[in-house]
Amino acid sequence: MIDDEEALCAAAEKILTKEGYRVNTVHTAAAGLAQFRADVPDLLITDLRLPDGDGIEVLRQAKELQPTVEVIVITGYGTVAKAVEAMRLGAYDFIAKPLDRAALVKACSRAVEKQRLAAENRRLREELQQQRTEDALIGNSPALVSIKKLIRQIAPTDVAVLIQGDSGTGKEVAADMIHALSPRRNAPLVKISCAAIPETLLESELFGYERGAFTGAAGPKPGKLELADGGTLFLDEIAEMSPPLQAKLLRVLQDGRFQRLGSTRDIQIDVRIISATHVDIPKAIEAGKFRSDLYFRLNVVQILLPSLRQRPEDVPVLADFFLKKFAAKMQKPVRAIAPAALDQLLAHSWPGNVRELENAIQRAIAVAAGDTIESFHFAVPPAATATTGPSITIPIGTPLAEANDRLIAETLRLCAGDKEKAARMLGISSRTLYRRAAK
Repeated sequence: MIDDEEALCAAAEKILTKEGYRVNTVHTAAAGLAQFRADVPDLLITDLRLPDGDGIEVLRQAKELQPTVEVIVITGYGTVAKAVEAMRLGAYDFIAKPLDRAALVKACSRAVEKQRLAAENRRLREELQQQRTEDALIGNSPALVSIKKLIRQIAPTDVAVLIQGDSGTGKEVAADMIHALSPRRNAPLVKISCAAIPETLLESELFGYERGAFTGAAGPKPGKLELADGGTLFLDEIAEMSPPLQAKLLRVLQDGRFQRLGSTRDIQIDVRIISATHVDIPKAIEAGKFRSDLYFRLNVVQILLPSLRQRPEDVPVLADFFLKKFAAKMQKPVRAIAPAALDQLLAHSWPGNVRELENAIQRAIAVAAGDTIESFHFAVPPAATATTGPSITIPIGTPLAEANDRLIAETLRLCAGDKEKAARMLGISSRTLYRRAAK
């Protein structure tokens, strides 16, 4: 509490202490702000007229130092207009002099309750965001559960992380998850693909440049390292980086300093490095294509993402997720995957991993006419069967609707018109078959 009337401060302190508050009182703006910086309170009470300053300025500075603090202003006759201004600037309430015990207790109680509810809302939002982040790596297989646990353990630290795995396994998703669960979550996550940018441009993209550093450098430009200061830099396909550039990156990892192209001035940064590659780096080191000292700096913690064929139990979970996602996006009534179609997905080896499965589901939804994805909606090879039977030949180029009709008609003929049996053979629901047969 800040007020130059010592008797008023003593009375307020006595009242609030009985209500269970811990109260500190000072009598000048300077002393109040110094106390505020030393021990940020939940609630600040300040007079609008102080011997060495203005309560409005105290309010402004307190809100800059701690935006969540609640402020109650004390006003005397003739300062009501200023009290209204204080409310506009973020004060919770104002109390008129002389202080009324009930009014003081009520204002403090409501301000603290408001702050408690706001803190609880923030906590719930953070928990929800964390849950959504953890759900980004979709699957319940033991391998994926173990990886999620590791990510939760290392995310709060600043250790460098190397994510390895085949293309399409979710390396970028894992990097997103690490950043989102880290204390750097409110700072930038900057991404750069070392494979997508030509070697001649990668250095300037990473380190930035000064005016005149090379032809076309008309003005200074910060690089990805500067843009990621305070946050995280994700270096995708790190094994594609040239050895000279690897040496410059090594210095950044060693002392947090670098220079823009064309500059002699060191820039100090605080960046967490997450890198990823599908390349076997130890083999690249043996071949002289990757520096071993950089590898050891990047590989403090290694995350190895399994291919989709190594976790087939996650295929149905992923397929259902992508079905809901793309059906909603395309505004199509597709709600299920037929059992035979799911068997087909489970039998496929998925060389393109999760990305290939995502594309397969997306295509199937795009071409599906009803509410169920069938086997013939997929471009992946059909599941192997133990027996062979009658077949039909459909010329390439036959419209999909016509091919569907022919397949249904021939299956019904083979089943002597038994729609239930034909539906089971086709791996579709009876309802779907009845609807198509009616057409």
